[in-house]
Amino acid sequence: MHVQRVVLNSRPGTHGTPVAENFRTEEADLPDKLNVGQVKARTLYLSVDPYMRIRMNDYTGIDFMKPWQLSEVLDGGGVGIIEESQHTNWAKGDFATCLNWPWQTKAILEGNTLEKVDPQLADGHLSYFLGAIGIMGLTSLLGIKEKGHISVGSNQTMVVSGAAGACGSLAGQIGRLEGCSRVVGICGTDEKCSILVSELGFDAAINYKKGNVAEELRKVCPSGVDVYFDNVGGDISDTVIRQMNQNSHIILCGQISQYNNNMPHLPPLLPEIESILKTKNITREPFGVLEHKDKFESGILQLSQWFKEGKLKVRETVINGLENMGVAFQSVMTGGNIGKQIVRISE
Repeated sequence: MHVQRVVLNSRPGTHGTPVAENFRTEEADLPDKLNVGQVKARTLYLSVDPYMRIRMNDYTGIDFMKPWQLSEVLDGGGVGIIEESQHTNWAKGDFATCLNWPWQTKAILEGNTLEKVDPQLADGHLSYFLGAIGIMGLTSLLGIKEKGHISVGSNQTMVVSGAAGACGSLAGQIGRLEGCSRVVGICGTDEKCSILVSELGFDAAINYKKGNVAEELRKVCPSGVDVYFDNVGGDISDTVIRQMNQNSHIILCGQISQYNNNMPHLPPLLPEIESILKTKNITREPFGVLEHKDKFESGILQLSQWFKEGKLKVRETVINGLENMGVAFQSVMTGGNIGKQIVRISE
């Protein structure tokens, strides 16, 4: 069987910006027969995410994150439908997802590496299992629960950077649902700011590409910042940290501003910022959602409930066609997406 797939054609380099030429679409053949334990699946949706930039280097510096290999098929979050099965737990027509789905139109997969998805949890929106009702929603929900220390009625202010992205757009809403009295987003366009406030329930939003972020932050967070959901790192995070309160908390989710640089996974902070963290007793620890798999099932049910009740709004940016995976990835790295960036492979 002939399939299309996307492979890593070249590396952008540790200081390079990804370009379309880093990706190559080609044809490949699948075996005619399945081995015991395998399934054949047709790919419906694929995810592109900022962390993938790290995997484009020949060394990631992260034990659990392996680099993509040149001329080999790429992988990430995916959702598909089972077309044939030699695994006792899978039948034709089942919907499946996993975090290392190959960028192919169809794939032969080991059945025990897949998770079943119930379309009813997302009212039939299967792509949501890559976002709001999937790993992105879990990252936002569990990150806030484990690292945010939010108390109902405590009048806490939360700031979210990268607030119009996959995690940020959910984190602000979840912060409110968990008890924050004020939620402020930082993003890169006026359109995104408008969506955060008018659609997603943020109290205010700051366009970091306009004006003075520190001044704007003082205006919209007059009582300082108690919880910071950090998706970007760099100068923006330094600005937020300077306005954080005593005994406040940072949920360290991502550092997208640093991913094109030859930096460790957690770049070193300025001495001034280190001093602020220590003096104000601000907690700042990386959050790894995969360390909390025991909470995934209950978390997905909570996210689904909020979505069905209209309390959790979902935004997606969808691009069609496997051949556009590179385009979608460039978009997510330059802030071209609002909400989760999805590539639709087939209906």
